[in-house]
Amino acid sequence: MDKLFAKFANATAKVTGSPAAFLLCVLSVLVWAASGPVFKFSETWQLVINTATTIITFLMVFLIQNTQNRDGAAIQTKLDELIRSSEAGDEFMGIEKLTDKELDTLHAKCQRAATNSQTILQKAEAERQARKAAKTTPKLAGKPASRRKAAAGNGR
Repeated sequence: MDKLFAKFANATAKVTGSPAAFLLCVLSVLVWAASGPVFKFSETWQLVINTATTIITFLMVFLIQNTQNRDGAAIQTKLDELIRSSEAGDEFMGIEKLTDKELDTLHAKCQRAATNSQTILQKAEAERQARKAAKTTPKLAGKPASRRKAAAGNGR
């Protein structure tokens, strides 16, 4: 039953999410609106569109939720496999089942780690810039001005 429903939900989501389905709905609304004068904009005329849209919306909510649940589970499974097969901490596997407080704690831990990493990167970049600046400083800087001028004039 589950497999049959999953196939049905996937097929329905694909069809209803298409441009053709959207255009069909727009056309239906236009036909309904154009038929208003024929039915003298009666309550029955209004009830037809209200009932149709309510039923379609009601059913689509369940199909959309089912599709999102499966997509979410598939993404979580893929992420768990990437975590499992990498050097990342296994504590991140299955975190979608944690409480909000537990997620907040884990998020704060990740933020601290990111801040520490950023600080280390900034220090490394500052060191790189300092080394680069030291290489480009002329070697004659410590010599008297007369020798620097002479060296510059000789092309040394």
